Formats: sequence, C-alpha cells, structure tokens
Amino acid sequence: MDYLQQLIERYPQLSQVKDDINSAFEIILQSYAGGGKLLIAGNGGSASDAEHIAGELMKTFSKKRDLPASFISEIKKVDSEIADYLVPRMQPGLPAIALSGHASLNTACINDIDGNITFAQQVYGYGNEGDVLLAISTSGNSKNVLYATAVARVKKLKIIALTGKGGGKLKQYSDVNICVPETETWKVQELHLPVYHVICMMLEDHFF
Repeated sequence: MDYLQQLIERYPQLSQVKDDINSAFEIILQSYAGGGKLLIAGNGGSASDAEHIAGELMKTFSKKRDLPASFISEIKKVDSEIADYLVPRMQPGLPAIALSGHASLNTACINDIDGNITFAQQVYGYGNEGDVLLAISTSGNSKNVLYATAVARVKKLKIIALTGKGGGKLKQYSDVNICVPETETWKVQELHLPVYHVICMMLEDHFF
C-alpha cells in the first residue's frame, strides 16, 4: 500500500515535502535494520507528539504484529505459565524514546544545572552511532532541541528535523528537514501529525 501517496491525496499541501518524508523514513528504517533506536525531542505540543510517536512505534499501530517464534520458545523455557499470559498479549516494538517523558531526570537537570540541557544530556547518554534523533520544533529555533542536535552530531546520530515553514536554525544541523508549509504553531502541529503517522505506518509495514 502506498501510504505516502495516500497522505498527499488527503493533504495536498504536503506534496512539497513528500521526498523529505520518504528520506526520513529511509533513515529510520536503516537505523532499525542495523539495531538502532529513535530518540525524539520536542517541547509543549511537540512533546506530546514525541510521546505519540513512541507509542505508535513501540506497539501495534495499524497492522498486526506477531512475536517471533524464537522469543516465544525462549520465554516458555523461563516460565510456561507466564508465557501463556504474555504471548497472546505482547507485540514486537520498534525502539523509540520520547526524551520529554523522563520527569525525574528532566526536573533534576532543570533544578541542578539548566533546563536547556535536558535533551542534550539524554542524547549524550542514550545516543550511539547509527541511532536517529527526530527533532521537533514548530519554529525550528527551540534552544534545548538545537543543543540536542549539536550533541547528536558529535555522537554521530542521524538527525531529522520536523518543523514549520523555513525550518529555522534547526534546518542547518539536520540531515533531513521536513518543513511543513505553515508558520502558526497550531497549524504547523496540525500537519505534523499526519506526517509522523505516515512514517510510523511505513515503518510498521516494512518490519511487520
């Protein structure tokens, strides 16, 4: 199924970022294929988007996901009763971490050091070469997101920017820039959701 073409039919204004969406999908696909993970950073509504994306990737989104036979076999060896409960309920996930979701760590950084380093600190701790940072900022100028991309560069992560029109400063630090054609925050966010939904569907379709 051509999810990307369906997206453009529903949202014609996104035709100008179609190639960028596909490039972002390919980068994340290659990372997952190599054993990598996705780190997602964003503030406010974009923090909610980060959590939303992690939720779509870490469990079934729109397609049935079956546990691999090797996992089923091994968990039965651990405890057959527990396996009988877990196997029909669990689903394979694609590893994704929303950096906004770590309240104790983030508030410790805010209280003890500086709130603008929270995402950078996590990218430094979690990030490895071959991973991907998805940096979400409607303006493209969020300082804590920019600082995270700088650390991601040093750690050799691929960086995908999801922004509004123009891309802001974030555009120059990223490998792929999905700059949706709006400038007002709420309008940008309205277009971000279908963009990341289609990327999640494409990834799920490929791996499951």
